Amino acid sequence: MTAERILILDFGSQFTQLIARRVREAKVYCEIHPPTRTTDWVREWAPSGIILSGGPNSVYGDAAPTADPALLDMAPVLGICYGMQLIAQLSGASVLSAGRREYGRAEVCVTEPDALFSGFDPGECLQAWMSHGDHVESPPDGFVVTAKSRTNPVTAFRHVTRPIYGVQFHPEVAHTPRGTELIRNFLFRICGVHPDWTPGSFVDREVTRIRELVGDARVICGLSGGVDSSVAAALVHRAIGDQLTCIFVDTGLLRLNEREQVERTFRAHMGVNLVTIDAGDAFLSALAGVEDPEKKRKIIGHTFIDVFEAAAENVGDNVRFLVQGTLYPDVIESFSPTGGASVTIKTHHNVGGLKSEMKFALIEPLRELFKDEVRNVGRELGLPEEMVGRHPFPGPGLAIRILGDVTPEKLTLLRKADAVYLEEIRAAGLYDVIWQAFAVLLPIRSVGVMGDERTYENVLALRAVTSSDGMTADWYPFPYDVLGRISNRIMNEIRGINRVAYDVSSKPPATIEWE
Repeated sequence: MTAERILILDFGSQFTQLIARRVREAKVYCEIHPPTRTTDWVREWAPSGIILSGGPNSVYGDAAPTADPALLDMAPVLGICYGMQLIAQLSGASVLSAGRREYGRAEVCVTEPDALFSGFDPGECLQAWMSHGDHVESPPDGFVVTAKSRTNPVTAFRHVTRPIYGVQFHPEVAHTPRGTELIRNFLFRICGVHPDWTPGSFVDREVTRIRELVGDARVICGLSGGVDSSVAAALVHRAIGDQLTCIFVDTGLLRLNEREQVERTFRAHMGVNLVTIDAGDAFLSALAGVEDPEKKRKIIGHTFIDVFEAAAENVGDNVRFLVQGTLYPDVIESFSPTGGASVTIKTHHNVGGLKSEMKFALIEPLRELFKDEVRNVGRELGLPEEMVGRHPFPGPGLAIRILGDVTPEKLTLLRKADAVYLEEIRAAGLYDVIWQAFAVLLPIRSVGVMGDERTYENVLALRAVTSSDGMTADWYPFPYDVLGRISNRIMNEIRGINRVAYDVSSKPPATIEWE
């Protein structure tokens, strides 16, 4: 972790992670924490700057999250929306709920260019995204207005002598086109930090930390072949080499040729000590006749744990650490802006629930990173693009993309159809445009005609979505010729499927996966 870092206090905004992403995109390290962090904690953490996020509350509400006024003297501060209102309240100004409400796009005009609005001329206007009902009636003593909108004369302010700034709009969202400039102005002109948070610097620091932590002990990693576990394994292997043993469990629920790709990349290309466990029969036997998706998930999870633990016992002596691919969103997603200071780590689906007698300390080398940063670290480590750029794939595998019971025959159908689907997406140059694409085998049959014969065969649904983080998603508007080519190939080449449907549901209200 770099010595220069930005502290983001989360007051409950839906855009808080976007603030962090914009700071990270500027190559500056930051962390999100609840506003319940004490002033002693903040002082010890020693931020180079502090950003107060937006939030759904009113600063005068009974349960509204707040902050100690001393926070405003610990580092340069930028308040966004609710954060600006909180600065005003802590500084003695009035925040009102009546009258002027602004939601959506608005024109914000700069009245006084300063460090935050560096690059803007007096009177210059920018498009900005508003989402507030409360507003600051007038700036606190010692503050001056730096921007206004048509309905809000105090849209931005700054302190005359102290590095305290506030904006009523959201510079972190794409709907504020020049918002990134404001965030970079805060980072580089006001906080004076340097853009040194890069994949290379992260790898160097993490390799040193892992070596010091592990010493001469041995480490195991549950390798799934997904982006997170693959990058985590490659990073730990860079640090400790043969002290790492990766365990890859072939559940029999993987995509076509996935096992071969993992073995080729890690064993042959990278020289990782890889143990492959062929457990397909065990998983299929446990899943026999089970249709409920939650029961399928639990059965797969429990079976995985049994197989993984048996394999771990055979690795050898002095195994003291377990690698887990926890990402930063997993770390921050569970705390509440009004809750305590503790942060709960989400259990990884592949290694959660290990038996109590297995005493491993966790190594989570990616817990500071967002998904796009993980991909860049993977590239820095030399992992092939087909691995670091792959779409998300669920831990339970194809079992939750077969609606109903899971059989070898259904798995074969789905594997072949899914492979054709992804092959055509890549051929059309669309794979990297789409966040996630996959096929779903439905538990229904339909009548069809092939040649001169009637058929009664399976229905396949195709899903493709665009997203930045998987929390929300829109269905992808395929060109008709691409969609037609995919459908024709699947029905012509895969015996057993005679109808293909395309899912045009967004998230919400639907989810990305069907089960």
